[in-house]
Amino acid sequence: MKNPATRRRGRPPAFDRETVLSAARETFWAHGYEGASIADLTAAMGITPQSLYAAFNSKADLYRAALEQYRTLGSDTFSALGEPIDTVSAFERILRGSAEIFSAPEHPKGCMISTAVLNCASENDVIADHVAAMRRRSLDAFTARIERGIREGDIKAGTNPRALARFLGAIIQGMSVQARDGASLEELLDIANFAISEVARHRA
Repeated sequence: MKNPATRRRGRPPAFDRETVLSAARETFWAHGYEGASIADLTAAMGITPQSLYAAFNSKADLYRAALEQYRTLGSDTFSALGEPIDTVSAFERILRGSAEIFSAPEHPKGCMISTAVLNCASENDVIADHVAAMRRRSLDAFTARIERGIREGDIKAGTNPRALARFLGAIIQGMSVQARDGASLEELLDIANFAISEVARHRA
């Protein structure tokens, strides 16, 4: 008779990577990196810890993959940065689109990146640094878009691109927090409209 342990060895059951990653993304989005345990993740993903580690190597790598998948949810909104439209229109689309994503009923509220890992245990500093780098890349992209607006003549030459970009980043992070606290789509759009007005104030 075969040893029971021997029968359990072998390839884990097959699963669709994007489907289980989506479940992990929702769990991290709702509970944060430290708040989502391996038990929470495997329960949501419908796989064993063995399968999780075999497919994603570690909780940290799973989180990074979930963040990358999350970015695709807002790809249509943030593609406005590269489109041939004026600067105010580009940020209007980003701000309004963010309000819609942050308040949508089909997933956790807020932004998974804007408010992710703001405080964590020292052993998770690598993850915190990874998320901070993602936020810095967004800030750089905002700055570059405003600089492009100055070059193309739709934003005033005296505008401080980095300061305006940081203002917009702060608004988006604040909208994320307020969405987590229960702000409705309409309330978030009100915030977005104030920010859009500030960008428009710099129109050439």
